Amino acid sequence: MRPDRLNPLFIETASLKGVGPNLLRPLEKLGLTRLRDLAYHLPERFVMRRAVADLDEATVGENVVVALTPIEYRSPPGRGPFRVVAVDGPGNTCALTYFGRNSGWAKKQLPLGERKWIAGRLDQFGQQLQIVHPDHVSDDGGTLLGTLCEPVYSLSEGLTQGRVAGLVQQALVHAPDLPEWIEPGLLDRMQWPGWRDALSLAHKGEHAAARDRLAYDELLANSLALMLVRNANRARTGTPLAGDGRLRTKLNLPFALTGAQRRAIEEIEGDLAQAAPMLRLLQGDVGSGKTVVALESMLVAVEAGAQAALLAPTEILARQHFETLRRMAAPTGVNIALFTGRDKGRTRESILMGLLDGSIAICVGTHAIFQDAVSYKNLALVVIDEQHRFGVGQRLMLNQKGKRTPHCLAMTATPIPRTLTLAQYGEMDVSKLDEMPPGRQPIDTRVVAVERMEDVVGALARHIETGQQAYWVCPMVRESETDDLAAAEARFAELKLRFGEQVVLVHGQLRPEVKDAAMERFARGEAAVLVATTVIEVGVDVPNATLMVIEAAERFGLAQLHQLRGRVGRGEGKSTCLLLRGNELSETGRKRLALMRETQDGFRIAEEDLELRGGGELLGTRQSGDTPFRVAQLDQIQRLLPLAHDDARLLMERDGGLTGERGEAARLLLYLFERDYGVQLLRGG
Repeated sequence: MRPDRLNPLFIETASLKGVGPNLLRPLEKLGLTRLRDLAYHLPERFVMRRAVADLDEATVGENVVVALTPIEYRSPPGRGPFRVVAVDGPGNTCALTYFGRNSGWAKKQLPLGERKWIAGRLDQFGQQLQIVHPDHVSDDGGTLLGTLCEPVYSLSEGLTQGRVAGLVQQALVHAPDLPEWIEPGLLDRMQWPGWRDALSLAHKGEHAAARDRLAYDELLANSLALMLVRNANRARTGTPLAGDGRLRTKLNLPFALTGAQRRAIEEIEGDLAQAAPMLRLLQGDVGSGKTVVALESMLVAVEAGAQAALLAPTEILARQHFETLRRMAAPTGVNIALFTGRDKGRTRESILMGLLDGSIAICVGTHAIFQDAVSYKNLALVVIDEQHRFGVGQRLMLNQKGKRTPHCLAMTATPIPRTLTLAQYGEMDVSKLDEMPPGRQPIDTRVVAVERMEDVVGALARHIETGQQAYWVCPMVRESETDDLAAAEARFAELKLRFGEQVVLVHGQLRPEVKDAAMERFARGEAAVLVATTVIEVGVDVPNATLMVIEAAERFGLAQLHQLRGRVGRGEGKSTCLLLRGNELSETGRKRLALMRETQDGFRIAEEDLELRGGGELLGTRQSGDTPFRVAQLDQIQRLLPLAHDDARLLMERDGGLTGERGEAARLLLYLFERDYGVQLLRGG
């Protein structure tokens, strides 16, 4: 249960002065539902303004605070902007310009002949100085001097900077004094402020030490929670699983295992033989053969008289895993079942009975396989595919499904940078598949300017005439008014005009049955071109698809581009990936595309991707391998996570864990960052 002294931070935002139903909706959209969320809603940047005595002191393009007196209103005919002409002390004129606003509002704020203090960006239109939509207008210059360094927050529709800043200040007033959880020597060395001061300073200006301190708190909470999970797991009793090889020797694989696969299988076998439940992460590059390793691991459990389950994040992926495993395991005679939320009636009852009586040895499915109604005779191993889509809390749910805690093997879709592996999976041991199976040909990757679209469509036509298939990926479902990003629906319509029923469309907003039907048509070879968003980023396996076109490729992260490219090159034929780029390439975008052309090593791409994104570039979408943190930025994670990890270990091993003075403070920290599953484990352990 959360300690009482933290309760003020968990009061709902709705209780704040001035927050009604209309304001609650945009706040909820940003996840600002409690005072704690507001306090940690840190500014994206700060507007720095300079107070000037008159306009002669100011520079065009500068943010200023200046005293001006309105002398004339100008309302142009038609739809032009409304202007208030104002003068400074020496008589320099400046237009205060308002677009699309009711002129009555500006007149009320700026009566003629009354001196006002104005804050805003000084620009020039022709020969005329102007401030467009002043940020602040005040009778009192002293009031505006407080805006010389003003925070800029991320907003959603219906919120203003002033409103958010006001709510944040209300939330900060409720912040209690808390005991220090950071090791004193480290606190002195880094010259960090205390927690409450850091929270306040982070909203007041570019206080790097304050922001680092808050980021460190989050990283420490995460490291500590993962350490508690690991310790609790080691203290539990699992089922030692020793396979005799009778099923695995029957596998008739069409290829020899790589050295990396054999090594990973040995590590997993070693873990399964222990009484302490396995917690292992299997990191593999695209196409490195994770599924075979998963199957071998599950067959060890079945040979030992137990059951295994494979959890996939989507129904499409679950079906694909089921088909692959059933095909590979056919010679063993092992009963493998697919169970999803769509199964109803007799089918569902039959699967539930098979899991309960043990006649189903391996179950593949989505979250449905861990519903309350699902019981297993002897579940001893759980394999989680695309681990990044499941949090630690969800990983812990699995513990309740076996008579004893099941062994857990987690698999990532693409390699994760070393730092983020520690951040997200610090409680796990790691196996790596860093060799590609023999016979996989490199994918010919080319960067093509968007002006050559007709050439690309012509190449697509020639490609499908040979009987091969292709993917065409767009970054959005439909075009927005504010952006001309390639949209899947528009591209689908254009390609369908040329290629007819050979083209199908898949994106996340389609109903599951429509999406599955399109995917199945493509998988069976009835459709030649699959137009999609990144919904096909992982797991789709169609060996006859040997061309991948990615539109607006500069808008994707490296990990995503690598993952999408990995959808081709799965058969024996040579594959090509065309990265269509726009004309406005940032330096980061250019580097990304160059690296994609240069290498197909997912482990190198993961590290480079982190470097490029850690340089301060903000991506609008979170992608596989992104962080589980709200406060800590990528550069802070790289600098501070190793420190936090060491500090957490010191606290657990030397300073008595969550007992004692610092331990009690650390307990508060876990609840503050909602990593309290670590505390629950300690209690239930």
